[in-house]
Amino acid sequence: MRERVLFISPSAADAATVSQMLGSIDIPCAHAETLKRARQMLRAEAFGAVLTEARLPDGTWADVVRLVRAARCGPAVVVTDNLADARFWVDALELGAYDVLAKPFYCGEVQRILANALHQPPRLTRSMPAA
Repeated sequence: MRERVLFISPSAADAATVSQMLGSIDIPCAHAETLKRARQMLRAEAFGAVLTEARLPDGTWADVVRLVRAARCGPAVVVTDNLADARFWVDALELGAYDVLAKPFYCGEVQRILANALHQPPRLTRSMPAA
């Protein structure tokens, strides 16, 4: 089932919040605390969208974009950060992210952005150098 979101974040509290927000509109949400665990989950299961923290214990949002890009028909990637600004948003979109979601989380915005990401294919983007 591709109508699921994978949230990559070291924060269990944020994962519970996002899961509750998405659950209220019938979008299941799985959680991975690290890039390594997310890689395993993405290989084993289908997800329609990935929400990732900008900074992870073992990588960054750009690593997540590269990981997803390696899979044909990969899920849309939405990046979240409490320091997100216009420049970060432009960089993320140029390198392949679907959108940026600023923190703190607002329920309506989380629901809108991720529901849209599930129903629209990722855009073609400029190439990004391999890690």
